[in-house]
Amino acid sequence: MNYEKSCGAVVYRKRHGNTEILLIKHVRSGCWSFPKGHMEPGETEIQTAIREIKEETNIDVSVDDTAFREVIVFNPRRDITKEVVYFLARALTFDCEKQESEIAEARWVEVSAVTAAIDSARILFFMIKPPLII
Repeated sequence: MNYEKSCGAVVYRKRHGNTEILLIKHVRSGCWSFPKGHMEPGETEIQTAIREIKEETNIDVSVDDTAFREVIVFNPRRDITKEVVYFLARALTFDCEKQESEIAEARWVEVSAVTAAIDSARILFFMIKPPLII
């Protein structure tokens, strides 16, 4: 069994009194999710999350609450176990420039509409598992 680990974040911003979450649509799968990517040797999970968000979207973030750390483990294929670690990250910049090779689309979505926009049921717990206060 092969093992893969990725790290990312639920990236949010406050705009006009609303909270918006950054969603990305992957080129290969066509699925909407949160930005994430594989760890590089010597990186911490948070360093990976910040780097991957920057690479995929060109958005700078800050992980202010390191207590929020959610892990999803699944098997994308029979011979692979994948662990994905998500943090909560506050956007410091808002203009997205997507990484063309991996990201088909990126958009800010009001938090109340996020669950309708996300294709993958395994990450819906972010919106319903208390306490997610942003």
